[in-house]
Amino acid sequence: MLAWRGCLLKPWAKPLVAAFVLSPLAFLLYAALFDERLLGANPAEALIRDTGELALRYLCVTLAITPLRVLTHTPQLARFRRMMGLVTYTYAVCHVLAYSWLDMGFELNDIIDDIPKRPFILVGFLAFVLLTPLALTSFNAAIKALGAQRWQLLHKCVYAIAGLAVLHFFWMRAGKQNFAEVSVYAAILAVLLGWRLWQWIRQKRL
Repeated sequence: MLAWRGCLLKPWAKPLVAAFVLSPLAFLLYAALFDERLLGANPAEALIRDTGELALRYLCVTLAITPLRVLTHTPQLARFRRMMGLVTYTYAVCHVLAYSWLDMGFELNDIIDDIPKRPFILVGFLAFVLLTPLALTSFNAAIKALGAQRWQLLHKCVYAIAGLAVLHFFWMRAGKQNFAEVSVYAAILAVLLGWRLWQWIRQKRL
């Protein structure tokens, strides 16, 4: 266990983790550019769907780092939280770009008209808009500029973003009556937010 924790502090640990979590994006880019057959019968839909699900997946991973760090007494995990947040945003940007390009042809007027018409698009776009300032202020210079208290308050928006992301996924799957994966993400999010609520109540009682 001590050896494993020590590995988390090695200089190669973060690049190795980054390569692993970004490998699905590398595969999607390769398939889109060189062999669309790897994406199935509908490559455009696969790119939009997969980038969105990967963004939601790594958002859950990002939120899980703090509970894992506390419950396993592994403070070394904290150094990966910022990176995982940026990975989440990378997949979210790819998701928005895939929708804007493959679904809407980069027609700005059509995109603007489409957002309020479809609730799941509106919710997903709102989640992306809220996530953007978190990504832009994930650096030490931003923390100094904002001040620690305001920076922490801003980054608590991640909980609302997670809820909007799950709702976006739910409404997207509602048309096909396919809620199995949605239930998994909703359960994970409920556990992660429930743990934070429990920690907050404990601190208030002390």
